[in-house]
Amino acid sequence: VLMSLFTSDRERRLWFAVVAVVAAIYSTLGLASVLAPSLYNQGVSAIGFLGCMLLVALAVAIQGLNIKPGGIELGVIVAIAVVYLLVLLRLTLPERSHLIEYGALAILIHEALSERKKQGRCVPWPRLLAVLAAALVGVADETLQLVVPRRKFQWSDMLFNFLAAAMAVLAVVILAWARRMTIQKLQKDG
Repeated sequence: VLMSLFTSDRERRLWFAVVAVVAAIYSTLGLASVLAPSLYNQGVSAIGFLGCMLLVALAVAIQGLNIKPGGIELGVIVAIAVVYLLVLLRLTLPERSHLIEYGALAILIHEALSERKKQGRCVPWPRLLAVLAAALVGVADETLQLVVPRRKFQWSDMLFNFLAAAMAVLAVVILAWARRMTIQKLQKDG
């Protein structure tokens, strides 16, 4: 029965990863306010944040390129890294966590939808659907905060979740485009 819902084993694994990320995001609703004071230690938060951002960057690179990067791709990677770095410099720690959570979620949803489309199913606008689906998870997250003690509903967080999802999917799309340009150039030259 489960396999009939999915077009491939890869799609099934991707959707289970999406569910795991959503569960992880929601599991922090009550825990975040308890852990927040200890996480505001600059050393702990900086190391944790950098580690998480490196993992998101790795996910973007893997999903966008699928193989070792060449000339134009390296330039695109550097440009994307600079944009992310500039955004990060302007954000507080809680805002940075949204960038990680919803960026990773959007990448997984995008990959699951792309796999489904690749297997012949009708999936209109997988990029847009991935961003909107991740943003809806963020809306639900913020809405749940209305009833969780010591948590605060914020419209700005919902917007930020959407922007984090859009940035990640856009980065994957741009890297995939750079990969196609490199391959075309290699085929033309070779």
